[in-house]
Amino acid sequence: MTADRPTAPAPAPRYDLPEPDVSTRPYWDAAAEGRLLLRRCRDCGRAHHYPREFCPHCWSEDVDWERASGRATLYTWSVVHRNDLPPFGGRVPYVAAVVDLAEGPRMMTEVVECEESALAIGMELRVTFQVEEGREAVAVFRPC
Repeated sequence: MTADRPTAPAPAPRYDLPEPDVSTRPYWDAAAEGRLLLRRCRDCGRAHHYPREFCPHCWSEDVDWERASGRATLYTWSVVHRNDLPPFGGRVPYVAAVVDLAEGPRMMTEVVECEESALAIGMELRVTFQVEEGREAVAVFRPC
């Protein structure tokens, strides 16, 4: 007979951790080195983001990695004051944003190091990377 042992509670699920796979590993490795990568289609010539193994414009699978300049403009944003999903609740308020990368694609991201009152559509931004323990480096943007 064995004594009942209390079990440790399961850790709260995380909703902010990317799930790298073989096809996206180059993106995450570059981010860890402070570089933003995009995919560019060799058939139609258009860049795209998020990383995937085919072109979302012409469906070609002839895509290659390209280093992005890191420059962007703010397309839209929302200041998040409440988020109940762990660990976002501990980060509020934060600025969830969509930026237009200089290379063309739009990217969902976060704007950091910027007062809410200074945010403006079309403002110039530059990529930077946030790294928290147990996470991949994540591309975020700050004012130039």
